[in-house]
Amino acid sequence: MNFRRGRHREEPEINFIPMIDLLLVILIFLMVTTTYSQFAELKINLPSAQPETSQPAASEITVAVAASGEMEVAGHKLAAGDKSALQAQLRDAAAGKKDPVVIINAD
Repeated sequence: MNFRRGRHREEPEINFIPMIDLLLVILIFLMVTTTYSQFAELKINLPSAQPETSQPAASEITVAVAASGEMEVAGHKLAAGDKSALQAQLRDAAAGKKDPVVIINAD
């Protein structure tokens, strides 16, 4: 005896309509409660820098020595091998300067 012969089995299905309605309500709620801020410009205070002016160091003394032995101290020429004139010229160039730096340019 087969009592189920005329009946066919219904397949279960998921109804998406209530889920879509719920998502639309949540979306509308978020759109209404959210505040949108638009900034047309940002005010930024940038630091300003002043370029350093390069000033020649006042405490530099340049000594140039040629291959022939002639010397020049701070623009004053000296004879070759004249040690006493070199010392006197270095003293004069260093007078009044605190911690002078001697730069030697040798040939």
